[in-house]
Amino acid sequence: MKKYGTYLTISLLFVVFFTACKKDNPTTTSAGTTTGTALDHIKDSVYLFTQEDYLWYDALPTYDVFKPRGFTGTTDVLALQSEVDALSQYKINPATSNPPRPYEYDPNYPGEAKYSFIDGGEVATSLGGTNKDFGFSPAYNTSSDLRVEYVYPGSPADQAGLVRGYQIIKINKNSSLSYDGTNGTNYNFVINAYYNSSTISLTLQKPDNTTFDVTLNAANYTVNPVLKSKVIDLGNGNKMGYVVFNSFTDPTNAKAYLDAAFTSFTAAGITDLVVDLRYNGGGSVSTAEYLSDLIVPYAKTNTLMYTSYFNDKLQNDNYPLLAEKYQINKGDFKPSNNQVNFTKAGSLNINRVFFIVTGSTASASELTINNLIPELNVQLIGTTTYGKPVGFFAIPIGSYQLYTPEFETKNSASQGGYYAGMTPGSATYPGVQASDDVTHDFGDTNEALLARAISYATKGTYTISSALTTLSTGKSGSQLSEDQINRISHDLSKRDVNVMISKKLKNK
Repeated sequence: MKKYGTYLTISLLFVVFFTACKKDNPTTTSAGTTTGTALDHIKDSVYLFTQEDYLWYDALPTYDVFKPRGFTGTTDVLALQSEVDALSQYKINPATSNPPRPYEYDPNYPGEAKYSFIDGGEVATSLGGTNKDFGFSPAYNTSSDLRVEYVYPGSPADQAGLVRGYQIIKINKNSSLSYDGTNGTNYNFVINAYYNSSTISLTLQKPDNTTFDVTLNAANYTVNPVLKSKVIDLGNGNKMGYVVFNSFTDPTNAKAYLDAAFTSFTAAGITDLVVDLRYNGGGSVSTAEYLSDLIVPYAKTNTLMYTSYFNDKLQNDNYPLLAEKYQINKGDFKPSNNQVNFTKAGSLNINRVFFIVTGSTASASELTINNLIPELNVQLIGTTTYGKPVGFFAIPIGSYQLYTPEFETKNSASQGGYYAGMTPGSATYPGVQASDDVTHDFGDTNEALLARAISYATKGTYTISSALTTLSTGKSGSQLSEDQINRISHDLSKRDVNVMISKKLKNK
């Protein structure tokens, strides 16, 4: 089952984030029903706000047919999430067939929402740049090879010496860690040890085969979303800038880290840029806009970046529930009032950018890529992205915040609709398909995906030596399929490939 609540994965394309509202009493049904528990009224409000603001509200059944109060769960938030899941499965994507699928169909979790969710404010906290956890993420390289996927600077894991690529030999003194399926004993042990405790002990093996033991305690730390930044000498006077950007936190957190990286790239005179978004599930749209402005050429300043499209009710100023809570001007939701232009940031002026991507690349990450496709040479390296061309505004209901897609975005060439993800090497997304390499640290020129970017920049081909692909295979064990990798990544990641937050409305 997909994890909700305290460790939602953030895959933000874009979301409209609303601050807490003074009028937070649940809305009654259209029939004026006032009986029932507080949770019943919250369930009613979830349904009614979705009927008004959801991008695909037109496919939803009536209140009497849907019966929102009938949804249950072991906790209140899970009961509400079961309702949100059900609401998400009605609108069918016409691009799908055999069988047709809803827009929010998630092959890893059939019947559960791919985008929509409800939480108690955890996403807002994460976007602000504060985490309370161990500060690392695990990932399977093969079925019997568990690795450190990434480490946040300054986190407990970083302070204990964990580095991307280290092999995890034991967790809580247990060495039975092989992937044995989504319902397997080993796999669920790993998930429970990682998520359901504030303390975890690890035995790790470095690339030189030495081992060491650590005990980590979950703690608060400020997120530095730039996990790595470096300049790579390509020879012949050419240099490549490489930056790992792991989360679209709010600009108040992210901007200084991005500025430091891009200032160093400009000072070095880089000729090529690699932006590593392979595990970036999204976040703040404002930060996606800023990253787009850092990359785009000077000549594109004041030209269209993207447009947001809301449902017809919102465009036609038919939003009585939102109007009870927020100060909204007529026409605020029309496309003409939801266009964002490029405003060049920094001094970097390049004509090509490589994005490293995987199935965990989502929302605000995909928005950034889509923004830039018409503006310069964009190349993708990796596997097919998550597929989330839609965003939300968070709707406060009682002590919860509801996130359902309210708008779709399209770039200056009217391109969007990438619900099936962006596939590197396809006609729409030039580049090359290649598997992730978790056996090397970020920025290691032997890391298989970065090595392909270097090869293309220096030789014009994505081909790399068989020695490098062999190195990336790592330890023994069966290779995992892309679907398995995506499922495991979603289970073992403190992201929810779910949130794209863009603008604030004022409370009444």
